[in-house]
Amino acid sequence: MAFIDYYKILGIDKTATEKDIKNAYRKLARKHHPDLNPNDPEANKRFQQLNEANEVLSDPEKRKKYDQYGENWQHAEAYEQAKQQQSRQQQSYSGGAGGHDFDYEGFGQGGDFSEFFQSMFGGTGGGGSARGRGRQGGFRGQDLNANLQLSLQDIAESHKQTLTVNGKNIRITIPAGVENGQTIKITGHGGPGANGGPAGDLYITFQVANDSKFKREGSNLYATIKLDLYTAILGGEITADTLTGKVKLKVKPETQNGTKVKLKGKGVPVYKKDGEFGDLYLTYEIELPTNLTDKQKQLFEELAKS
Repeated sequence: MAFIDYYKILGIDKTATEKDIKNAYRKLARKHHPDLNPNDPEANKRFQQLNEANEVLSDPEKRKKYDQYGENWQHAEAYEQAKQQQSRQQQSYSGGAGGHDFDYEGFGQGGDFSEFFQSMFGGTGGGGSARGRGRQGGFRGQDLNANLQLSLQDIAESHKQTLTVNGKNIRITIPAGVENGQTIKITGHGGPGANGGPAGDLYITFQVANDSKFKREGSNLYATIKLDLYTAILGGEITADTLTGKVKLKVKPETQNGTKVKLKGKGVPVYKKDGEFGDLYLTYEIELPTNLTDKQKQLFEELAKS
């Protein structure tokens, strides 16, 4: 996987403060958000890179390693461990070879971590050399993060969906009832391993937005439904929208404005609990008639006097 300069992605320099990083990320994330660029794969790719850059640079420990080791920052601990091992071996060779220093794997006298990473990530060097004999085990690939935008209708039932992450198509199952902000792990679909190491994992975060009709709270849905004055007073039957279609409701006579009714089982599926659903709560909003005729006004006047 090609190296990504996180500072360049966010348009900041290495002296940027935490506030600078936060502001830069927010500005660019809004610009490249998939919701605003639904048919632009490059914008979606850019948005993923912004999330990755923000995740690293907004974390002081990760940023410190990134600044020191660059593209190999995730292998910093392995480097430090190898360096300590080399130091112990160097002391051993020094004590048993008449006091002569032994430069193992480029460390010690003038060696640095770039040479170490070169050897670990496919550097040259013959099988009989000190470099070949000292090569460590493989490194695990980098974990990747991606966001998936979903509507409430998308989570009404489990379904398959194909995502393009890092240039690869991955088919996953979207479980019914996933929560906004919930993250799942797809093992082995992250960055490729190095020196024979395993691939990293892919973490997908679901972003489930409320729509214009419903507001979600847990597995329950809430909505407002308009009711004309005549039906509110006399009663009757109306049609209401639910997440999976329309239903008919009976309205009791003399229904008051703000009355709430519960439609059991018409909410969001409960995550990983087959056959369990939340409820839909509807609040009646009574609409007063407008543009009344003289005759209608007279009838209301008579009603007011009675």
